[in-house]
Parts: sequence; C-alpha cells; structure tokens
Amino acid sequence: MEYLDFELPIKELEEQLEKCAIIGEESDVDVTQTCKQIEKKLVETKKEIYKNLTAWQRVQLSRHPNRPYTLDYINALCGDTFLELHGDRNVKDDKAMIGGLGKMGDQTYMFIGQQKGYNTKTRQYRNFGMANPEGYRKALRLMKSAEKFNLPVVTIIDTPGAYPGLEAEERGQGEAIARNIFEMTRLKVPIIVVIIGEGASGGALGIGVGDKVLMLENTWYSVISPESCSSILWRSWEFKEQAAEALKLTAKDMKKQKLIDAIVKEPLGGAHANREQTFITVKKAIESAYDEFKNLSPKELVEKRMDKYSEMGVFKG
Repeated sequence: MEYLDFELPIKELEEQLEKCAIIGEESDVDVTQTCKQIEKKLVETKKEIYKNLTAWQRVQLSRHPNRPYTLDYINALCGDTFLELHGDRNVKDDKAMIGGLGKMGDQTYMFIGQQKGYNTKTRQYRNFGMANPEGYRKALRLMKSAEKFNLPVVTIIDTPGAYPGLEAEERGQGEAIARNIFEMTRLKVPIIVVIIGEGASGGALGIGVGDKVLMLENTWYSVISPESCSSILWRSWEFKEQAAEALKLTAKDMKKQKLIDAIVKEPLGGAHANREQTFITVKKAIESAYDEFKNLSPKELVEKRMDKYSEMGVFKG
C-alpha cells in the first residue's frame, strides 16, 4: 500500500496496529485492549483527514497508484460479459481509449473510457491514458454502433488530457474531439458519464457530454491541470496548490456550478481503500441514471440534453 504525504499519520497508526497484533500472536501478553484503542484512533484520524481535504489533496488522491482504473470498473461491473471492440476503421487501434459491449443485469451497455497503465511498461502501452485522434474516432464509432442497436452508452473518464504530440495534431486531434462533442449532443440513446480519476481538458470532454454526468468524490474536472495552470500563471509548478484552489475543480465545486449532475460517494480513504464498495456504488449510480432516461423518446432525450448544456454558464440578473 502506498501513502500520500497527508496520509502519513494513517500509515504510522496502521504500522502500530500491525506490530501490536504481532506481539499478541508471538507472546502471551493480552493486547486486545491496546489494539482496540489504536483501531479507534485510526478511524478518527481517517475521518479527520478525509473530511478536510484541500483541492490539491483531492487531485493527489485521483492519481493514487492503487486507485482502480477504467478496465477494473468494467470487469467488476460486467464480469466476463465484456467484449472489447478495437480500431477506428481508419488509422489504428488506440490503446489509451478502450471500449466494448458489456452487460449489467439484463441490460447491455456500450462502455467507453480512457485506460491508464499500472507500471512503466503498461503506462507506455496505454500512452499514460492520453488518447490520439484515432482513440476519439474509435469512441465515436462505438457510440454510433450503440445508437444503431438502441443501447445506452457509459463513458468512463480518467485522463491527464488528450495526447499533445505533433503526430496527433497532424491527424486532427482538435477536430476529432470537436466532432465527438457535436455528435454526442445529438446521440439518440442515453449517455451516462462517470469521472473516476482525472478529468482534464479536451481529453475528457471528447467523451464527456452526457445526460447524466457523475463524479466520484475524490476526482477533478477542469480545462487544465493545476501544474500546467501554475506554470502558465507563475512560470513555476510550485504554485500548483493555489492553482488547484483557484480552478474550482473538485466534485463539490463542479456540482455547485451545475456542470455535473451528481457526486458518487467514495469509501473512507478513497476508491482504492475499498474497491468492492466503490464498484457497487458506481454500479447503482449508473443503473439509477439509466432508469431516469430509458423511457424517454430519442427526440425528448436530445432536447433535454441540448437544454442542459445550453443553460450552463447562464446567469440571470
């Protein structure tokens, strides 16, 4: 288990608890009471730390190396019913953007999302979750297939941004993202968006237009990352914490500004602290969102979605 800087008091208490248990096993000393006291203090410390997280600390949690990624969610939600589909029928198969058909209960969904890697090799293979234009075109192809067969779409966002390389720009990165946004606004099936980690820039928006946009508690959604914002405004990454606060990128901020529809609560300690509970909560949230839109006609669905996005940023004096 890896710990972030602000989680070090938790690490110390967990180590104490582990040592206490070992002493109890290896000797005749009754340490039950001591262990209970440490456990109680551990729970109190966790509640205190996670109750008062800053915007930057939530950004750190969203990037936690033990945090579940897109395929973890899909495999947990669909089991062995998930069938991955490949390629954009134009250039190649983008490994940073994954998608396919999967069943939850009796309903089949089209799942699409960015996938990060777990170690150096898989991070390079997945291009650190940064999709190329062919990734967004693959996503659009799958959405159009879902529309053809009247299947709801679930997009799972976790990306530091679209790939900014020269070859991506040459193949039309901006156009691919813009096309996706345009097509998603008028897709005739329900779209449910779930932000499970980082939601940065156009990379997130390229699959981020939906009837219901859900954000996990310790995630962020912004036009730019705190580090990049800091480097532009202050010419240094040292002010990333101030940038994170100023960007208003947390789930609570997004909900307050009506840019998302709901916050999905995470277990104490973050999604990685109790993966199974997180998967159950996300599954319920997706099913609940689908129930809300499944009986609407394609015309009503598109009109409602258009109205929702047209109203964003509108202030009535």
